[in-house]
Amino acid sequence: MQGRADHLLFVSFLLFATTQHAGAACVDPAQFTHSTVSIMRHFDDADRDARPNLIGVRGTGWFLSPTTIVTAEHVTAGMKLSTEEWKSLEIADGENSHSIAARIQRVAGVQAEKLAVIELEHAVTAARSVTIRRKPLVPDEQVMTLAYPAGRLHPVGGRFVRFGDDGKLAGMALLEFYEGENRLVIDHGASGAPVIDCDGRVAAVISNVFTQNIVWASHQIRISTAWGMPNVVSVPVQVLDEFAQSN
Repeated sequence: MQGRADHLLFVSFLLFATTQHAGAACVDPAQFTHSTVSIMRHFDDADRDARPNLIGVRGTGWFLSPTTIVTAEHVTAGMKLSTEEWKSLEIADGENSHSIAARIQRVAGVQAEKLAVIELEHAVTAARSVTIRRKPLVPDEQVMTLAYPAGRLHPVGGRFVRFGDDGKLAGMALLEFYEGENRLVIDHGASGAPVIDCDGRVAAVISNVFTQNIVWASHQIRISTAWGMPNVVSVPVQVLDEFAQSN
């Protein structure tokens, strides 16, 4: 089962190497300070439609420039951002948080999972852009992600497993991320997080996680995939270049 990795903040809603510890990331997370942020849109009454308990949608994004943020397309869809109307977006970077008007600049990708570039009404002065990797990942290559599960920055090391070759997963970069025994460390709020290679370049963007629910002793338990298997789906960042070349 696939599930969205973004976090719909009402009654938790989630559409979402080897058997040893993944170990430390191959790059220092500190060098990406001010490059990755938690993004959230708080809904007013008109936005909540038939879900009155829905207070907003949260995801992760990273700066392409001081005025643009990349995230997963389904994050912006859940936030009800548009290409024309400016809407307030909360951008949190560590302890700092501020609201900026935002709209969708463009959507990139041809598969079911796409990337969205968010345009900000004014620049974030502290923003640091991340270099984009031009070549595809190779099997077992080490990677790291900087995600905001539950709105808190959390760097996690992992590896690239393979590219998907069937159905909705065709062309997607399939990854294995875990921390100790925790294979659900990439979860709520992680959609849009950058997947970074050992040279500090963004290679992909997290979109989904693989999970399933089982019943144990009358309780429903949510579990990840087996060890050695991919548990995270990401969109190769090269789709941003493909979009630019086609326009």
